[in-house]
Amino acid sequence: MNRILVLGAGFVARPLVRYLLDTPETELTVASRTLSRAENLLGGHPEGIAKALDVGNVKALRQTMSEADIVISLLPWVHHVSVAKLCLELGKHLVTTSYVRPEMAALDHAAKQKGLLFLNEIGVDPGIDHMAAMKIIDGVKQRGGEIVSFYSYCGGLPALSCNNNPLGYKFSWSPSGVLLAALNTGRYLRAGEVTDVPGPDLFRHYRLVDVPGAGTFETYVNRDALPYMKIYGIESATAMYRGTLRNIGHCESWHYFKALGLLDRERTFDFRSTTPRRMMAELAEGDGRDIVRDIAACLGIPEHAVTIKKLEWLGLLDDQPLPLPEGTASDLFAHVLEKKLAYAPGETDLLLQHHEFIARYPEGKKEKITATLIHTGIPDGDSAMSRTVGLPAAIATRMIAAGKIRLTGVHRPVVPEIHTPVLAELADMDIRFTEKKYDL
Repeated sequence: MNRILVLGAGFVARPLVRYLLDTPETELTVASRTLSRAENLLGGHPEGIAKALDVGNVKALRQTMSEADIVISLLPWVHHVSVAKLCLELGKHLVTTSYVRPEMAALDHAAKQKGLLFLNEIGVDPGIDHMAAMKIIDGVKQRGGEIVSFYSYCGGLPALSCNNNPLGYKFSWSPSGVLLAALNTGRYLRAGEVTDVPGPDLFRHYRLVDVPGAGTFETYVNRDALPYMKIYGIESATAMYRGTLRNIGHCESWHYFKALGLLDRERTFDFRSTTPRRMMAELAEGDGRDIVRDIAACLGIPEHAVTIKKLEWLGLLDDQPLPLPEGTASDLFAHVLEKKLAYAPGETDLLLQHHEFIARYPEGKKEKITATLIHTGIPDGDSAMSRTVGLPAAIATRMIAAGKIRLTGVHRPVVPEIHTPVLAELADMDIRFTEKKYDL
């Protein structure tokens, strides 16, 4: 019997949990701060165990992890290194869907010494993007070619029929994660020149991109793309870009949201006595008598600007208090967004991923290769985001438990041993890319 522990029971956990419950000879424990969420995920399955667990309680966490063979951390990324260190202590394999940060990479040697695999970035972005990219890159190299340009785009959005709010966005993953990602810096390579994008300019530095079969979207840079040139083995490329896809109008408004201070995580307000309107007036440094004028003046935009209409629609210009204690502007903004941008019953989301490569071959031939994934959630069922994040991690975990992945150390899914079988199984679940090639 393989004993698998899932830490966290959030937005993307359900498909992963159901997949592993259906895996023979598997005992699955789901540990969550809220016991009812773990119980709901397990649905009374005889091989499922629900546990209430505060990961801040290291003694309880250690005890719970000691009873497992493989640990899957779906916790916020800030907890992964602590969990990984306990895995080293206890001799447990680890799977996460989050980026490999320097602190995690530093555990590579220790994990190898103990014969452990810490598999990270095995979700959708990062995850499926790596695997689909490596499938094409490996194919080009097998034909004697090299990649000279790679642009990768990914976005989780409402399905077209459910895109029914002025922000063109709904939450299919953690709202706090969305707000934290909006503070990131970015870096990419284009025509051989490196461009650095500081956090305050993230949403100013965007462009439009066409995704075949889906439409036209905005894209802004997703973190630092340059390290992936080495990871993918395409160091000679003259272009490397990883971008986030959003609906038209997103970047301009979010730039102004950030400039106004709605993502600020330091300045605090007492929301028991401070209404959203009062907070907005203070952020705009106005007297609150004409909040629209104050915001427009602060941001240097017209009073009829669509950003102000969005703030009004969100209720941020209302003078009624919200059920919040003391907190930051970011806390209030996250609360409002989570309430207003939630999926209603029966609504579905859309997961888009699009790769564009330019390959060059020894005889001088050039080729454009595209790979496009368009996956829609299931009405009243699992979201596209939860399926594309959770299922790759679940498949990889089953493979580790079955001894089909024998790597040790800190890894991403960029080797055929992982990406070939995972992509094949995802395709059987209707999560597949459409690939096209064009001579240049």
